[in-house]
Order: sequence, then structure tokens, then C-alpha cells
Amino acid sequence: MQKFLFLFLLPILAFAVDPEVAAKNAQIFGIWTLVPPVVAIVLAFITKDVILSLFIGVFSGTYLINIADNGAFTSFVKGFISIVQRIVGSMADSWNAGIILQVLCIGGVVALITKMGGTKAVALWLSKRAKTGVSAQISTWVMGLFVFFDDYANALIVGPIMRPITDKFKVSREKLAFIIDATAAPIAGIAIISTWVGLEISLIKNGYELIGITDINAFGIFVETIPYRFYNLFMLFFIVCTAFMGREFGGMLKAERRARTGELHSTKSRMVDVEDKTLEPKEGIKLQSSNAVIPLLVLIIGAFVSFYFSGLNALQGETLEKALANPFGFETFRETFGNADASVALFQSALLATIVAIFIGIYRKIFSVKEAIETWVKGWKTMIVTIVILLLAWSLSSVIKELGTSRYLVDMLSSATPKIVLPAAVFILGSFISFSTGTSYGTMGILMPLAIPLANAVGVNSGLEGDALHAYMIVNISAVLTGAIFGDHCSPISDTTILSSMGAGCNHIDHVQTQMPYALSICAVSILVGYMPVSLGLSIWIALPLGLLAVALMVRFVGQKV
Repeated sequence: MQKFLFLFLLPILAFAVDPEVAAKNAQIFGIWTLVPPVVAIVLAFITKDVILSLFIGVFSGTYLINIADNGAFTSFVKGFISIVQRIVGSMADSWNAGIILQVLCIGGVVALITKMGGTKAVALWLSKRAKTGVSAQISTWVMGLFVFFDDYANALIVGPIMRPITDKFKVSREKLAFIIDATAAPIAGIAIISTWVGLEISLIKNGYELIGITDINAFGIFVETIPYRFYNLFMLFFIVCTAFMGREFGGMLKAERRARTGELHSTKSRMVDVEDKTLEPKEGIKLQSSNAVIPLLVLIIGAFVSFYFSGLNALQGETLEKALANPFGFETFRETFGNADASVALFQSALLATIVAIFIGIYRKIFSVKEAIETWVKGWKTMIVTIVILLLAWSLSSVIKELGTSRYLVDMLSSATPKIVLPAAVFILGSFISFSTGTSYGTMGILMPLAIPLANAVGVNSGLEGDALHAYMIVNISAVLTGAIFGDHCSPISDTTILSSMGAGCNHIDHVQTQMPYALSICAVSILVGYMPVSLGLSIWIALPLGLLAVALMVRFVGQKV
């Protein structure tokens, strides 16, 4: 029982520290090496404030490191100084600096295309093609997929645009809020270019450093996790199934049947339609889809081009000669993308997209150069919380690495934990943390550094090696990322859940209550048909179709006709 308790404490480590120092500290502190992650997790549950929890978690670690050679007061002072040094050191790292810049820059691009009315124009184009209740729901789903680059933008843009259309075809506000919420974090979390990807690939890279792998292609690992992101994929498919089959269950069934009578809201107090005016297009401008499509295409194509040339510059010797001899071959693309510096490539493409968006806005007389730059900077400001979480997550990882937390946990759990249990345990723990705190970012920062070393050790002790071990690592990494999104998706205190209620003009509690059965159902399918079978060796290309089939059968036989 004690071993499984430790298993559910698993997530948090990261930075390069002398292995001998980590091993020595693991022996000195023993179970006390768990203090920083435990403090961060417990405080996250109690305070619901991830930034405060991460900060105190970091401080508890720096205090421990200094208490062995100093008094209580001196350790307190040195512990605080150490936090500052670790944060500054994190920012000074070239990889981390690139991640910070690309996150901020993509936030600026989102603000620009929104201010130009590009996203709203696409939404209006979709809304005109909705002819029935089914097409209204699918159009909302498609619009959610289009706004793949940011979950906040999704929640605040899609709802106000699609609400008149879904109201026209008597789709309940609860169902609209659900579709918005289910295409916010779930799609932004798996998009290869978004305001999320910088955090995700950074945490993956730091996690691998804990097991002595410093030359890993973190972006490549991220891409490999996409098929294993069961909750995200199954939830997106679930929306389509309920729309086309016209079947619902739980509180959503009652809401949809009520809406068909013309009562779009429940009898409870209705939520005031409050919209974020900073995301409103500039008044009097002509709404054109190209204002969004062109910058986003530049962002995507530019990223691929940057990845290619960044990786090409990193190739040497025979590998470089083969690449130059066949520049567009599959092997060349695999090598170049595998050796690319993702942080720099994404920043370059985001900066290029910024320039293109500003040029379009000025050319079409939407705003002046000064207004464009002000809008771009406002977009940067929306990403500040993400940056703070990143810096604290990096600092916490460095503290845990120095304490030897990963070594202690690996020694204790690696030989006793069945490999089939770990991915599901990671997913469930991530779900609990993110549900309690209402944030995916903080959950990923807490869990990823412990999950990667532990998954590596459990896999090795289970006899896995080579491709099999790599695949097992991918499953556990995806469990961290997906569990964080599940909890955030259905948490009543999650910002995206609240914004989805706001955007749909739905009572917030109604949204949470009707969405919860759906989220829990897809969670169960993700564990039973996804993570557990794959952990036993089932091919992802078998598990994924089986999971989609299970989702369709659940809607068909559990759901009832509206």
C-alpha cells in the first residue's frame, strides 16, 4: 500500500546537476527528498493557486539543500537567494529563452489576427453554412478546430459568434458551452503550433535530462505523443458522434430536450453575457478570413521551413552529405526535424507571422504601425502567467534534481511497479491535480519531471529496451499531458471552463454539471481502451480505432434520442 501511495506522489524533477551530488543528497535526505513535490501538490489542492504552490515547493527544496550545512535562519536566507539564482539561470539558458520568446510571440500573433477580425470572419463564414441543428453543432466544432492556436481565444471567440446560430436551431446553451470547452484545451494541447507547445516541449526536454539524455529532440517526442493523447482525440470524436447521432445522456439529455421546446436556458439564474472586449475586432473594419488564414499559414509553413534549415545546419559528416544529395527525401526530413532547435524555429516562424500580420493590417488600413505594435504587446501580456509557471517549473525541476528525488523514487518504485499501472496512475494523478487547481500548465510542470525518470526505470526493470522502451516512455509522457487536460477540461474553477460558460452565455454550474458525465466517460474509455492495453504492448494503431469505436458505441447505446 505504501508503494502505491508513493506512486501517486510521482511527478516532478528536472535539470542538469552532478549525478554524484544527487546520489549523495538522496542518501542524506531519504524520504525528505519528496518534500518539494509533495508541498507543491498539497498546496495546489488547498490554495487552488499553482504559482504560489510552485514557489513554496521550490523554496522548501532550496531550504532543505542548505539546512544540512547551515542554521535555520541562514538556510532561510540562502534558500530565498537560491530561488532567485535558479530563476535567473533558467532565463539565461538559450533553449529556455527561445521557448519564452516563442510563447510570447505567438500570443502577440493571436492578438493581431483577432484585432483584424480574421477569426471572426472565418466564424461568420462557417455560421452561414449551418442549415440544421446538426450542422450548427458541427460548424461550432470546426470553428473550435480552426482556433487551434490558443484555448482562451477559442473560448472567447467561438461562443459569441456561434451562439445566434445554435439558438436558431434550438441547441441548448449547455451543449454549446460543452462544444466550446471540448475544442479549447483538447485541441490546443495537441496542436504542433500553439501557445501551449513551448511549455510542453520544454518540460519533455528537462525530463529527459534527468535520465542523462541531453540531445533528445523534444519537439519530435511531442509529435510522437499525439496518437497517444487518448482523452483529447476521443473527446473531439465524441462531439461529432453526439451531433450526428442526435443522442445525449445525463444532464445534457435533459438540457437538449428542454431546448427543443424553445427554452435554451435552464430555469436557474442565467449567466450574463460578458465578453472580453480586448478580443473584439476593431470597429468599422471589413471582416476578411484572409486576415487570419494568411498569418496562420505563414506561422505553420514558416515553422516547417525553420525546422528543416535548423536541423540541416546541425547535420555533419555522412549524414549531411546524404541530406544534400536528396534534400526532399523522407530520410532527410526525419534527420533535419530530429536535429532542429525547436525553440528557435518556432520563435522565428512566430516573428515572421507577426511581421506579415502587421503588414496586412497596415496595408488594409485596419491599424497604424503604433496600434499594431500596441496590440502585439497586449498579446504578450496575456502569456505572462504561462511564463511565470514555466520559470517556477524549471526552478522546481532543478531543485528536485539536486535533491536526488528522482533517484530515491526510482530506487523505491522501479522494481515494484507493474508497467501496466504506471501510465494510468500518471493520468489519474494528473487529472486530480488539474481538476483541483483548474490549470493544465501547472499540472504538467508538477508531473512531467518525475514521470519521465520513473517511466524509464519501470520500463527497464520490466525488460523493455530500444523501441519498446521508447514507446513506453511516449505513453507515460502523453498520460501527463492528457491527464492535465482532462482535469482542466471539467474543473469548475478552470479559467477555460469559466470562459466557455461566458462565451456560450450559459449558467456556469449548468455547464459543469452537464459536461462532467461526458468528461468522466471519455476518461474511462481513455484508461480502459487506451493506456492500459497500450501498456501491455497493444499497437497504438489498434488501440486508437478500438477507442473510437468504443466512443461511438457508448453514444449509440448509452445515449438516448433527443
